[in-house]
Amino acid sequence: MIEEVRAVFVRYQQAGILVDTNILLLYIVGLVNRQRVPLFKRTKQFTPEDFDLLAQILKSFQKVVTTPNILTEVNSLTNQLGEPERSKCFQFFRQVIGQMEEIYQPSQQLVQLQEFQKFGLTDCGILEVAQGSYLVLTDDLKLAATLQRKEIDTVNFNHIRVLNWKK
Repeated sequence: MIEEVRAVFVRYQQAGILVDTNILLLYIVGLVNRQRVPLFKRTKQFTPEDFDLLAQILKSFQKVVTTPNILTEVNSLTNQLGEPERSKCFQFFRQVIGQMEEIYQPSQQLVQLQEFQKFGLTDCGILEVAQGSYLVLTDDLKLAATLQRKEIDTVNFNHIRVLNWKK
């Protein structure tokens, strides 16, 4: 499995990686204070080492891609932090957004997808944006399985973090 992950990462280094909401939130919280990662209710499933792994992964891609819906979800979840971490997270969030490529898909188009009722707007945006273009990094098993069935290259972050994988 590790070799498969390495190969898919290499294949998409130039094209880019699309990072799902929980993974981007982990990155933002970890940038502010990696020790806070397991203490914040929205990232408690992760460890400081998971943040380190994610930071290493993201550095290896020339382009990190997002959607407005992902950014909105991360914004809402970040708002649940107390001060002063909340403000610090928003400072880093601003910087990270400036380094990402944001791709817009009209909501009217996304709600027409067959998957909309099962997944909602954000995940349908991921499906549309990534198809044929980007690797998806997620921790959502249901989304990952659907993307893979649609032949969209996907890495479930939980699968590599439990292996204590090092790029």
